[in-house]
Parts: sequence; structure tokens; C-alpha cells
Amino acid sequence: MVCDLTVEAENARVVERTVAAFGRIDVLVCNAAYQMSQDAGLSEIDTAQFDRVMKTIVYGLFWLRKAALPHLPPGSAIITTSSIQAFQPSPHLLDHAASKGAIVNFTKGLALNLVDRGIRVNSVAPGPVWTPLIPATVPPDKVESFGAQAPLGRPAQPAELAPTYVFLASQESSYTTGETTAVTGGSPIT
Repeated sequence: MVCDLTVEAENARVVERTVAAFGRIDVLVCNAAYQMSQDAGLSEIDTAQFDRVMKTIVYGLFWLRKAALPHLPPGSAIITTSSIQAFQPSPHLLDHAASKGAIVNFTKGLALNLVDRGIRVNSVAPGPVWTPLIPATVPPDKVESFGAQAPLGRPAQPAELAPTYVFLASQESSYTTGETTAVTGGSPIT
């Protein structure tokens, strides 16, 4: 389904259509993002860009979870997508990194908030991942070396993150909540 997660009502519509089709939600994953590389940092980020980043990443996450919560039974899992940027922010991704830091904090707090309902909340923190976002938002002269800074020397492919999401969605992780799992090619998230 096509929707705009920067609009609160669109998040509710996604949940309504999902519940109409399946009756409930057992696993909720939000992986929406927007970023623009700004070499000059803060001076290049205007309010419109900052709003778009925060509404896509932080507000969308908040609205989607709030709309889905009544439909999540005990044993459900909520998985957020943070980033190594939450722990090691790049100056050229200042607004994006701040949004990812907010996700880590939101995940920890929501996990404690929902523990009595039997709903687990965890986050996946990817390092550099080769997605269409990269050539669209990274300066062309930096695309070729994208991900080389990771100890494994390359970016991840999206399929390399999938097993972590599957684990956190499964009952195999039934004793895990409020955690952020690094999938960073060896870079620590501290």
C-alpha cells in the first residue's frame, strides 16, 4: 500500500487496512527514512528539510505505533530501525543522526511502557547499507567508497539485516526487550 508516513492520518489508514485484512498485528516494523548529505552541516539544513526528516523518521514511528497499539496482543513484537548514526553521528547527516538517536531513546522507553502488556520493543542499528537512498543522497564522489569505513570494508546488503529482524520478531528473542542490536560490519555502537 502506498502512503505518506509524514501525515498522521496515513499511519492510521495503514493500521486500519492491515487489521481489516488480518484481524490483528503480531509484528510491527517501521523502516522509513529520509536523509540528505550536507557537507556544511547545520548551516545547510533548513527547517523544511529538518521537518521532513523528523516527520518521516520520528513522527511516523510515533504515529504508526500509537495507531497499532490497540491491535497488538501479548507476545507481539515492535521493531524500530535506528542506526549507527545514533551512536557515531556523521557531521554531514546531523538531522538524520539526531532522528536515529531519538529512535533509540523511544525504543527503550516504549519497551518499559509495554512490558506489562507482554509486548517486546527492540531496535536494529544498521551501519552502512547499500540501498537506493545512497546514490540518491550521497555526493557522487563518495558513492564508490560508501561503506569502506566499516571494519568489514564494505556496506551491507539489505538481505544481511533481515535475519536480525526475523530473530527480534520471533519467540526466540522472548527475553529481549529495550535493546538495540548492531548490524554494522564490526563498528561498535557505544
